[in-house]
Amino acid sequence: MGTIERIAIIGAGNMGSGIAQKSAQEHFDVQMVDREQQWVDKGMQTISDFLDEAVGRRIFSPAQVEEIKSRVSGVVGTENVATNTDLVIEAVFEDFDVKTEVFGILDQVCDDHTILASNTSSLSVNDLAEAVGRQDRFVGLHFFYHPAKNRLVEIIPAETTSAEALEAVEQYCKTMGKVVIVCKDRPGFVVNRFFVPWLNEACKLLEEGVGTTAQIDAVARKAFRIGLGPFALMNLTGSPIAMHSTDYLATQLGTPRYSATQSLRDLVADGRTWEIDEEEDCSEEEAVVIRERLLGQVFAVSSQIVAEEICSMEDVDRGAKVGLRWALGPFEIANRIGVREAVRMASAYAQKADLELPDWFTERQESFDFSYIDVAINSGIATIRINRPEAMNALNVTVVSQLGEALDELNARDDVNAIVLEGAGKAFVAGADVKFFVDKIRADEIPDIYDFTAHGHAVLDKLENSPKTTIALTTGLALGGGLELALACDYRVGTRRTQFRFPETGIGIYPGLGGTQRTPRICGIECARYAVLAGNFIDAVTAKALGLLTHLVEPSTVGPTVAAIASDGKPDEKYPSGPADSVHPVVSFATSFYSDENMPSLLTGSLPDGFDNEDKMVSRQLKSLSRAAPIALSIASELLNEAADSDLELGLKSELGRLDEIFETADALEGLSALIEGRRPSYSNS
Repeated sequence: MGTIERIAIIGAGNMGSGIAQKSAQEHFDVQMVDREQQWVDKGMQTISDFLDEAVGRRIFSPAQVEEIKSRVSGVVGTENVATNTDLVIEAVFEDFDVKTEVFGILDQVCDDHTILASNTSSLSVNDLAEAVGRQDRFVGLHFFYHPAKNRLVEIIPAETTSAEALEAVEQYCKTMGKVVIVCKDRPGFVVNRFFVPWLNEACKLLEEGVGTTAQIDAVARKAFRIGLGPFALMNLTGSPIAMHSTDYLATQLGTPRYSATQSLRDLVADGRTWEIDEEEDCSEEEAVVIRERLLGQVFAVSSQIVAEEICSMEDVDRGAKVGLRWALGPFEIANRIGVREAVRMASAYAQKADLELPDWFTERQESFDFSYIDVAINSGIATIRINRPEAMNALNVTVVSQLGEALDELNARDDVNAIVLEGAGKAFVAGADVKFFVDKIRADEIPDIYDFTAHGHAVLDKLENSPKTTIALTTGLALGGGLELALACDYRVGTRRTQFRFPETGIGIYPGLGGTQRTPRICGIECARYAVLAGNFIDAVTAKALGLLTHLVEPSTVGPTVAAIASDGKPDEKYPSGPADSVHPVVSFATSFYSDENMPSLLTGSLPDGFDNEDKMVSRQLKSLSRAAPIALSIASELLNEAADSDLELGLKSELGRLDEIFETADALEGLSALIEGRRPSYSNS
């Protein structure tokens, strides 16, 4: 089964047009299909309105918007879908008969290779698959609203779905930058299984007179660290959806507790929204009841999801954080308040709802441990996925430790000849956890920063000296420590979505995980200065010219490229010490501008001889250098220079050895704090 390149979306409503828009943004050819021209036109207008808004917010240029629009063609009638379409996503009403009628037509129209998918938030994927002629090429998808903005998608394979079809659809979702949860076909799947009853439980609290809509929302916001409470959310997303979804779960799961409350039914029947006044204060006794009921419901249902093997504990939390934008997932909240407290609240709710809680949860005494590293092995190629997409896969103590353990195991295996690193969601790895650094500086515990970074060096050394061929799939953002992780690999494979950057000097520090040492050994000292000192954003084409990317390919050919690299084995020369394309405009500029003779001027903020400050590239570099922390800039420059005079091992030791010096500066705390606070730093050169 080939890769997915041509998409059709059946249904031009808000959901269908959103999926079409996002697919077109990621360079897929898209047909947007509806029954009548007026609905197709309306869907096209919806896309146009969203993209115009994006231009206003400077997300896209007008030229990019026109290019995106050119990839979407309107089609009237499902029977007119192009026969060679690779994937058709049905996004019509949540009605089983309507959906199966659509699939009946598609079965007749589409080529044998076409994969059919249903975008559904509730219907049984197995039941839908039985009504489709190509059961091995059928899968369920649950995009979260708005699909062009919300990064979560649940993929629900039917029991008959082939591994090839599932892999192709998963790759399509990844190419769109989605955070993917592959889950079992059970009512509500993952997020709606606990979220929809949560909304209904808020309605029960209202009917019982425990609190007003405003009071319940206020307590919920504080307990779950969220921006909107349940009633405000229903007003935003639609109370009819909440009513139909909770009734569906009540029927399918045999849980009367989930049946929509009369207040919700009356609201929907009258076409009203919830009235939420400004008075949010309630007694502590009432707040406790609200908090414990809502928390207990989430804990109870989340434990059932894991017990039924719908998905992992980590994916439950991931769904809450990415799909619902909660600050913490259910199991992370349980850790925060104490697991025994969480069990007590869940047990109290379960008694009210007549639910049976799983033993693995009720008998738990200690905090939950989370795994952020997933490993899969196929035909001698081991794939390590850093799976912390809600934090852009940022490196923290846990992630680095788990990555090291995975590398130890894979390096020792005889049945593995290549190790591939990838990140879940739209990022490869977006650097290290900055809050960790700030907390340690403020607590005067800088040795902990050294220990963390030294451990990071040891983990990257497992890649540097691995007997296996190591490949970084940098098909998204790779920033700071993430880029350093990639540079330790033998190869780096990127796509048009690849973007690199070393932001460290602009936030008061320097790259400390090998960035000052591996970068010049890969692309040469001048190009390394361009990347490291000025913190330039580097797009995929420039990264390939610099040599930071070894392979730049279309998303559809990532798999075959990895297989070919694994077959070829390790490179003859990992560190060529020069750019891959010396005539590329950026490479040519960097080689000239960041020459040895120009560095004294640049480090003092002066314009080097022979350059014009009116030149945009020149002025941009001078501005970036002027915004860097002076001490960080100086140390980074010195470390880059050392790379030419020492072997890699000594260079890495020197880089590590200056950590205390940089993190003890006032500028380091200022730069890192400013990043967290979303402001421009003000450096004192101290």
